[in-house]
This record gives sequence, C-alpha cells and structure tokens, in this order.
Amino acid sequence: MRVKRAEKYGFCSGVRIADMKVRKFVASGGRGAILGQVVHNERVVEEMERLGMRTVNAIEEVTEPVIVFSAHGVPESYHEHARLRGLQVLDTTCKFVYDIHRESRRALAEGRHLVFMGDPNHREVIGYTHDLDPASYHVLTTREQARAIDWSVYPAIEIFYQTTLNTDDFEEAVRFIEASNPNTSRADTVCYATKENQQAARKLAEDPEVDLVLVIGGKHSANTRHLWEITSRIRPSYLIQGAADIDPAWLKGVSCVGLTAGASTPDSIVDEVETFLLGLTEASGPDPSS
Repeated sequence: MRVKRAEKYGFCSGVRIADMKVRKFVASGGRGAILGQVVHNERVVEEMERLGMRTVNAIEEVTEPVIVFSAHGVPESYHEHARLRGLQVLDTTCKFVYDIHRESRRALAEGRHLVFMGDPNHREVIGYTHDLDPASYHVLTTREQARAIDWSVYPAIEIFYQTTLNTDDFEEAVRFIEASNPNTSRADTVCYATKENQQAARKLAEDPEVDLVLVIGGKHSANTRHLWEITSRIRPSYLIQGAADIDPAWLKGVSCVGLTAGASTPDSIVDEVETFLLGLTEASGPDPSS
C-alpha cells in the first residue's frame, strides 16, 4: 500500500495563529477559559483542557480572569459583555473573519441588504449576524430558501460566504438572487487556505492511482466536511478524526490511499494516520503469491 497526501491540507494560518496565541498565553502563566472550541477539532480541544484551558459555552460560565474568543470570531457585543463582567479578552479571531465583519458593516452603511451563505448555527455566522436587525439580512443554505424570497424589494444586495464553504454548492442559489435583483454583488470571503485545500482535495481524488480518500478532521468542522463532500463525489471517501476511526475493511483491495485534512487538523494527526496505514501494510507481511 502507498499513501499520497494532498498538495495542500491541514492547519490554515488563522487556526495556527489562534493555537499559538493560546499556547503562548498558557506558557506565560495565564489562566483563562475558551468560549466554544478554539478550533473545531476535538483532539486540539482535549489538549487545551490538559493545558488548563477549559471550554465554556457562555460568557457567564467563566470564572477565570481571561476569556478567549476563538478563531471563528464573536459578535461585537460579546466584547462589551466580557468587559462588563470584569474579564480580560484574548482575541484569536481569524483576520479573514474580521474582514467580513468590516465589509458587512460597510455594506449596511451603504444601504445594502446582506445575504450570508452558510450555516445559521455556525459560530462564525452567528458572529456576523447576532447584533444585526433581523430585517437587514438573510442566512441561506439551499436554493429552495433563495427561491422563497422576493429579492426585488431590496435596493441593493451584497452576498457573503462563510469562510470555510465550498462555494460551488451555493452557485445556483446565488445566481437566482442575481437574476432576481441586478444590483447584487458578491464579496470574495472564502479564505485562500480553504480554496487551496479544496482544490488540492479534488486533485487528489481525481488522481487515477488513488483508490480511497481519508479526510481527517473534527466532527464539527465545516471545512473538513466540505472536503469530504468534494472527494466523495469522485472517489470512495471517509471522514475520520484520527487513526482509531479507520476500519481495516475499507482498505481491502486498496493499493493507494489519499490523505487530506481540514484547516483545524494538526500535522501530527495526519502523521499518525499515515503511520497507522503503513503499519497495517507491514503487519500484513509479504504477498504469498509474489
């Protein structure tokens, strides 16, 4: 068996910086709690817990002196809420997420109606919309939702994408909005690392030597799920958190496994999976027919 890795995979710069900031904070003797997962990877969250950085679901749960806002960002009001509770803030929000906060405020000031393509329950999207007047925006996930709305009533529309999306999945919905209201513009808000990872995953799955693709990442990671959606349309693919999730039955008759990983997956987990796969090959011994 051989293992091929995608040309681009794993930690993006925003996640890497967030992880580094928290580790540096802990190394300096800081005490804090993280609002939600610092990144959407269960193994990283477990390691943060071991470092003494517990994860909380609400600002009110924080008893430490510092609250950490994750790479996904938070509504602006959360910063004020934390200060009113006497908390210091360690902000690890990705710069690309902050770009969308800034650009959406600009679009609103110009009188444009906002459309966010993404998961309304994802923390990144909640960060954009929580403080807004509900009449000023829509969050869409399907073409059917787009078709149910009369877009012609808005003077102008600006469309934003959740940074971790596969934009191809939303193309029909976006085109419908553009056809319904010619004064519609798209903001280029999918981060470069997501685009590169998706392109590399597609190329890996299209490689004729690859029989099977394993996509490594957290079970709550949107960008990891989108990688799996891309590869599974081309090759048999499985989404795993680590080597322990691999079913050896998947590998029957497989001579080459492709590996890719979401933007919240550390390199060490990718290494672990590859080592496990190669170990299975070694354990099976030489082919008796050779």
